[in-house]
Amino acid sequence: MKISNVIFSAAMAAAVFVYAPSSEAAASAKKAKPAPKPAAQKAAEKKIPPAQSVEVPFRVFMLKNGLKVIISEDHAAPTYSLNVTYNVGSRDEPPGKTGFAHLFEHMMFQGSENVGKGEHFIVISNNGGRMNGTTNADRTNYFETLPKNQLELALFLEADRMRSLNVTEENFENQRRTVKEERRQSYDNRAYGKTGEVLLDLAYDRFPYKHSTIGSMEDLDKATVEDARKFFATYYAPNNAVLALVGDFNTEEALALIKKYFEDIPAHAPPPPVDATEPVQKAERRKTIEDPFAQTPRIDIVFKIPPGNTPDWYALDVLGDVLTSGDSSRLYQLMVKEKEVAVGVSAGPDERRGPALFYISVSVRPGTDLAEVEKLVYGELERVKTGKIAAWELEKVRMQSRRQRAQGLYSTQSRANQLGHYAVYFNDPSLVNTVQAKIERVGAADLQRVARLYLKPSNRTVLTTLPKSAAGATSK
Repeated sequence: MKISNVIFSAAMAAAVFVYAPSSEAAASAKKAKPAPKPAAQKAAEKKIPPAQSVEVPFRVFMLKNGLKVIISEDHAAPTYSLNVTYNVGSRDEPPGKTGFAHLFEHMMFQGSENVGKGEHFIVISNNGGRMNGTTNADRTNYFETLPKNQLELALFLEADRMRSLNVTEENFENQRRTVKEERRQSYDNRAYGKTGEVLLDLAYDRFPYKHSTIGSMEDLDKATVEDARKFFATYYAPNNAVLALVGDFNTEEALALIKKYFEDIPAHAPPPPVDATEPVQKAERRKTIEDPFAQTPRIDIVFKIPPGNTPDWYALDVLGDVLTSGDSSRLYQLMVKEKEVAVGVSAGPDERRGPALFYISVSVRPGTDLAEVEKLVYGELERVKTGKIAAWELEKVRMQSRRQRAQGLYSTQSRANQLGHYAVYFNDPSLVNTVQAKIERVGAADLQRVARLYLKPSNRTVLTTLPKSAAGATSK
């Protein structure tokens, strides 16, 4: 296929899914009024009709070379999105090779047999599209959105680099320098940039999740172009990827094009399996670091929890929102509004294919006793374990989740990304349609159960980040 440089501008439109709770008539003014309730509580206590069902239709195919293909036909707008998700992330990196998954994300834009260096960006932009790629611990993905009349373009580009990426010394050195500069800007010279890395290293025992995706400067410096070629041969293969296509096309015609461009790419030997299991943590872990860029102290508290897409993970996800989502949430009311010891607080689990972490992060007001701040957090966790969780708290979280899910289905790109994500993480793309039901099933007893099971002192890791000038002047 010849790469065209035809400029095509398309009006981007999408279906909007709206959930609107009904309102009730106000109570008679003559009746005695009870004490005012929080706005979120009053809204949640209204009679709300069942959530509108929103299903993403899709079909799954398997090519002869092992490439899993997920197709979702949608004629709401004259556009489409392609997502290719590879089953490789920083958890696949061995000791001494950290940062390779992310470095290779950059390498994938350096040209291939039929596409020049940097040309991937140019032809997508010239044809009215957008594109990007991302890497995390569990996967790497690449995605494009284009007008419907350019369906072959993204398929050609993705297939060409899957088949024949240019892994040259020049490209490798160029992108190594780029990644090192990204590390300097985003980690080494930014407030709290090192906090996440130190926290992972402190909380995890085994290597897959113990290091950051960006990698260390030392490992990046030691990497060779031969290492890069071996990485490509190991992980960038059709039988180690999922292709998700969503948008305005005919499914059978789209599948024929996917087969045309991808099916003759040879499969590779399966990559080595990853053992990301973690031993049971038996005692609290604690550390204090100094940060020359931080302006206020920060306390990060994490607990080891099960992987994503498990009943306990969904319960912990809801619990995080009960604790810190919105002004009416428990820790926000306690620490920001009532006690005024924090300028911000957040909580919730990260989603991993292996053991995950439940985070509580508190940005502390300068001059506050940090030990007292911690006590407030632990006190609220004990109230979750033993006290009552109000119905309005759960309903508020459910309503927020419905809204977020509707927004998450707004674009073809988001739907393609989710289908690829769930297929690679959990081998279940249907989660795009069933996650909300799992959230809706979480009850107060579930929150209390997971809080007692996981949010306990022996399973706790605490990292305190202090502004360097204030180090030692505040309680540790």
